[in-house]
Amino acid sequence: MSEDESSTEDPPQITSSGEGKQREVVVPLRLYKTVTVFSTLFAILAVVGGFILVDVATDRASAPASEIEVPIAILGIGLILAGTVVYAFSTRFRTEEMGKSKDDADEPTDNG
Repeated sequence: MSEDESSTEDPPQITSSGEGKQREVVVPLRLYKTVTVFSTLFAILAVVGGFILVDVATDRASAPASEIEVPIAILGIGLILAGTVVYAFSTRFRTEEMGKSKDDADEPTDNG
């Protein structure tokens, strides 16, 4: 490989956690909107549904420990976690028009 070929390749971006991959995924605006809408909708429904299942399993938090329906409570907690994970991963998407990542420190800020 010649020196010119190696200089055209961009090295992987190092993030603050030391990972070799960039945390954000750049997608077209239409896909960004679709991902944002449906992931937020799923996350809200999953978290609310999870809390409802936990509420049902614990009989509005008034059931003694021996009467808690454990499978329903575990399913409810699983839904809450699933909604959280979906929302967290959906925040990694951005469009080219959104500008630079907050982790990029190549340009100075205009904070006065």
